[in-house]
Amino acid sequence: MPAPVKSGLDWSPAPLKGANHYFSYIAMMVAAVGLFLLINYVGTSRFDFRQTPVGRISEVHEKLNVFVHVLLVLVAIVTVGLILARLLRYIGQPPVIGEVLAGILLGPSLLGRFFPEVSATLFPPEVGPYISIISQLGVIIYMFLVGLEFNPQSIKERVSSTVGIAHASMVVPFIGGTALALFLYPRFSDTGTSFTIFGLFMGVALAITAFPVLARILTDRQMQTTPLGAIALSAAAIGDLSAWCLLACVVAVAKGVPSEAITTLALSFLFVLAMLLVVKPILERALAKYGDKPMSPVVMALVLIAILASALITEQIGIHALFGAFLMGVIIPHDSQLSHAFRSKTEDFVSVLLLPAFFASVGMRTQIGLVSTGAEWLICGAIILVATCGKFLGTYGAARLANIDRRNALGLCALMNTRGLMELIVLNIGLEMKIISPTLFTMMVLMTIVTTSMTGPLLWLLGIGNQSDIVVKQQLEK
Repeated sequence: MPAPVKSGLDWSPAPLKGANHYFSYIAMMVAAVGLFLLINYVGTSRFDFRQTPVGRISEVHEKLNVFVHVLLVLVAIVTVGLILARLLRYIGQPPVIGEVLAGILLGPSLLGRFFPEVSATLFPPEVGPYISIISQLGVIIYMFLVGLEFNPQSIKERVSSTVGIAHASMVVPFIGGTALALFLYPRFSDTGTSFTIFGLFMGVALAITAFPVLARILTDRQMQTTPLGAIALSAAAIGDLSAWCLLACVVAVAKGVPSEAITTLALSFLFVLAMLLVVKPILERALAKYGDKPMSPVVMALVLIAILASALITEQIGIHALFGAFLMGVIIPHDSQLSHAFRSKTEDFVSVLLLPAFFASVGMRTQIGLVSTGAEWLICGAIILVATCGKFLGTYGAARLANIDRRNALGLCALMNTRGLMELIVLNIGLEMKIISPTLFTMMVLMTIVTTSMTGPLLWLLGIGNQSDIVVKQQLEK
C-alpha cells in the first residue's frame, strides 16, 4: 500500500542536536546585538540633534505618575471596601455601607486629617478628575442595571396596595425636606441657586428610597418572595421612579433660564415618548427573534452602544446622563434572556470595581471636618430626624390604611427608610450643579449612612427576619 500523504499541518521540525545547535543560536544572538549597535551608532550620529524637549518628557512622566496613582486609588478603595463590607455583614449591614465608609476613611475626613502626607501621596489633586470619569461611567451602567431590575408586571399586580404606600412614603419626607430648606437655604446654598431649586432638591433627596440596596437587604434576609418584601420592592420601585422624574425636572430647571428649562422639559418628554412608543416595540421584536441564544460580543457591544447613546442624548437635552441609561434599562423586558445575560456578565464587574471608584469620589468630597461646630452637628441631627420621621410617618399611615398590622407596618417603614447608593448619586448631582454646599453635602452623606444602617437593626428588633408573617397577605386579600 502507498504511504499516506501528510498535509502541511502534520509537519513538525526535526530537533537540532549537538554543538551545532548551540553555536548557531549564539551566533544569531551576537549578530542581532552587533547589528543593533551598528544601526544605533548611525542613527545617533545623524539624528541626536532632534532630541525630545525636557518639558515634554516631564509631561509624559507626570501623566504616567497620575496613572499609577489612579491604580493605587482603585486598589485601596476596593481592598478597604471589601474588608469593611465583610466585617459589617456580621452585624446585618449591607455591603454599600462598608464601601461608602471606605471612601470616607480614605478621603480627607480621616486619612487626610490624621495622615496628610500619606493622603497627599495616595490621592494627589490630579487624580480626582480621572476617578470622577471612571465613577461616572460605572454609575451610568449601574443605573441601566437598576432599570433592568424594574418589573412593571409585579407592580401592576399590587398597584392598589403599593401606589398609596409608595407616594405616601415620598410625600411626607418631601414636604419635610422643603420645610427644612427654609432654615438651610441661607446657610448652605450657593448664591446663584434659587430657593425653588434648593427646596425641590432637598425634598427629593429626603424622599429617595434605594431600590437596589433594599433588594439586596431583602435577598440577604430571604424576604424577597414574602408578602412584606414584595410590597416593599414594589413601593420602592414606584417611589424611585417618581422621584427620578421629579429630579429630572429639577435638574432641567436648574441648568438654564425659564425659557430654556421649558425647552428642556419638552425635549425630555419627547425623548421618553420616543423610547416608549418607538424604541421599546423595536426592542421587543428583536428580543423575540433573539430567543434564548447566549449573548455574543456583537450583542454586548450593541447594548453598550444603546446605553451610552441614550445617556448622551439626555445629557445633551439638559438633564443628566443617568436618566437616559436608567430609561434604556426600563424599556428592556425584565425577564428577557438579554436582561439576564447582561446582568450576569456586568453586574459583578460594575459593583466590585467601577462603583468603588464612585465611593472614592464621594469620599474625596466628603469632609466631616466641615461640620465643625455644635450648631452644625445639631443641624445634621435635624436632617437625619426629619428624613427618618418623614419616611416612618408616611409609610406607616399608608400601610395601616392598607390593613397591614402594626409590626409589619413598622417593618415596612424601616425598609422604606433605606437610601444607600441612590441617595449618594442624587447628592453628587446636587454638589456638581452647586445646588448644595460641600458642608451640606457632608451632612446629607452622614444622613444616608445613618438611615441605611438603621434598617437591619430595626428589622431585628421587630422580629422580622428570614420569613415575614403570612398575615400580611391575608390582610391585603380582605
